[in-house]
Amino acid sequence: MLNALEVVTTVVVGVMVGVEFSVAFVINPILSALPEDSGQLGRSHGGRMLGAVMPVWYISSLVLVAAWAAAAWSHAGTGLVVTAGALLILSVVMSILLLVPINNQGKNWTPDNRPADWKEQMKRWDRLHYVRVAVIVAAFALLVAALA
Repeated sequence: MLNALEVVTTVVVGVMVGVEFSVAFVINPILSALPEDSGQLGRSHGGRMLGAVMPVWYISSLVLVAAWAAAAWSHAGTGLVVTAGALLILSVVMSILLLVPINNQGKNWTPDNRPADWKEQMKRWDRLHYVRVAVIVAAFALLVAALA
């Protein structure tokens, strides 16, 4: 049972990392290269779509990591799992305090109502997102190391 929990947790967190990595290094650069209205509309749509899915994914990942840590408390590698959980908590806190407020504004922007500094706000979101991606990549790496 513990092995199944370890595999499911690693896959769920790994896919989440892949999506966030893709947003940072594939999707947003593509959208940024499009003409202003197209890129901004794409980011708004992405903010609405991913803004609805990612909170559930982050919390589910954290719950799975907590379950793994609890189930494997006396096993080798549990410290790595606990540290991964702490990093996921950090990513959730970062999201709530830093990224979600920007996303909540940006997901409602249209070419008619976006603020003059919308590009700067998106660049700030991107910079913060790079940090969050680094944090969740580190958490994922720790989970993989705990399997070894």
